[in-house]
Amino acid sequence: MDFVVVSGLSGAGKHTSLNALEDAGFYAVDNLPPHLWEAMYDLALTRGLGKVAVCSDARTRDFLDALPPKWDALRTRGGVRLLFLEASNEVLLQRYNLTRRAHPLGEPSLLVDFELERRLLGALRERADNVIDTTELSAKGLAERVLGLLGLETDFELRLQSFGFKHAPPRDADLVLDVRTLPNPYYQEHLRPKSGLEADVAAHVFSEGDAFYRQVEAFIRDSATRARAAGRRSYNVAIGCTGGRHRSIAVSERLARDLRELNARVVSHRDTDKGEDH
Repeated sequence: MDFVVVSGLSGAGKHTSLNALEDAGFYAVDNLPPHLWEAMYDLALTRGLGKVAVCSDARTRDFLDALPPKWDALRTRGGVRLLFLEASNEVLLQRYNLTRRAHPLGEPSLLVDFELERRLLGALRERADNVIDTTELSAKGLAERVLGLLGLETDFELRLQSFGFKHAPPRDADLVLDVRTLPNPYYQEHLRPKSGLEADVAAHVFSEGDAFYRQVEAFIRDSATRARAAGRRSYNVAIGCTGGRHRSIAVSERLARDLRELNARVVSHRDTDKGEDH
């Protein structure tokens, strides 16, 4: 069991941290009262959840006094960890002015809120396994710091999907590419009933289109690399031909082999059974 409690000052990046943990495979629960920590731990064990992250902070106003003793009780269990996030008042003020949200403590001044929150959470901060100052951290930097402290890699995946334009492009693609200029196996009678998964179909597709394919490959590699550098955990590329049966499948499969350094994989050949390409 990996059970992580995320706490800290409002505006210090707790939601960013929780989202990063959820993307890394944790079952994430926000604003969970401390009285429910042990119940959540037991439920996770019963359901076979190996990774759980919960966030508790000043929003649980009626339970603030219980945060330290409930943590002391929880930490007797195995695999628990407390992350506490904070930042300078100046940065917290800038973040609140940007989001225009109300502070959970609701004092007349944000600066009063910040100082009161520091006092109320001080005992929990002293118990933290890690205290992270997010003053100088971007959202991406914070996510990497949290995952790094837990020994987790920030995996990236390039997801490839073939489709046919006559059935409409996928709506969830980050990038849509048109490969209809490649040689079309539909016009070869012995290839028409086959799909781009078969070697002779792929050979025909690339017989006169290898230079074009190399340009497509380079473009996708550059786009996906930039997405990974920007903190994205996945990048979705849709490869389209007319019907989604021959060219788009052959290209997607070859890309999955050639872009393995980006953890490329074909997630689906969406339209392979919807009719012949033409």
